[in-house]
Amino acid sequence: MTITPRISVVIPVYNEGEAIIRCMERILREVMLPSEILLVHDMPEDTTVPYALQIAESHPQVRPVLNTYGRGPANAIRFGIDAARAPVTVVTMADGCDDPRQIDDLARLVERGVVVAAASRYMPGGQQVGGPRLKRMMSRWAGRTLYAFTRVGTRDATNSFKAYDTDFVRQVGIESRTGFEIGLELTAKAGRLGLPVAEIPTIWLDRQLGESHFDLGRFLPSYLRWYRFAYGRRLTIEQIAKRHPAEPQTEAVSAPSVPASLS
Repeated sequence: MTITPRISVVIPVYNEGEAIIRCMERILREVMLPSEILLVHDMPEDTTVPYALQIAESHPQVRPVLNTYGRGPANAIRFGIDAARAPVTVVTMADGCDDPRQIDDLARLVERGVVVAAASRYMPGGQQVGGPRLKRMMSRWAGRTLYAFTRVGTRDATNSFKAYDTDFVRQVGIESRTGFEIGLELTAKAGRLGLPVAEIPTIWLDRQLGESHFDLGRFLPSYLRWYRFAYGRRLTIEQIAKRHPAEPQTEAVSAPSVPASLS
């Protein structure tokens, strides 16, 4: 009998290679609630795949899946949420920046009724360690101004480390196609709908595993789009749903079995 997980943990990966093992060891150790973990990759030849398959052999809750929506982190996250089987979806990164001990706490907030639960670097008790100075300043400014002027419910709307009500995400849709701005988009949509958003403090550490793929210059226009959107009047679900075409129903494609030479 298949048991529906309480959490779907969606992790976009891109050529993480062997570093994914350390990331998964932490998540498998710290997540206590029944879960599935989707490692979403853009291409079969991604260097993450053979290591992900090895992990999946001994941990059946781990699912390496091939993103068919198009390349890039936004499409990988969209695909992962559409493939999720749990009522709560947590998005986290494969780079060691996020604290996996907080995945359960974020999920429990959604189970209690919020549609977005944010891990916040900028609330009391939170902290950001490292990272480019300009990126830190802009993120902090965006989070604090949105919190002050739109009452969006979190001081860290731009952080990708969030838990979502899966049905909420599927109802409002995801329009982002570029980078990591999905966290801001969904927080802004929740705010425009007047739906509850909550936050818990987190300590974010600059990438410990591998090389960062964040390109501020390329992603900034998308962040600004959703920052401006957050300031609009109250909307209904129907009004937001009309903003984007419905995605075709897509079944997650599991990665092929690991070759014997790599096992």
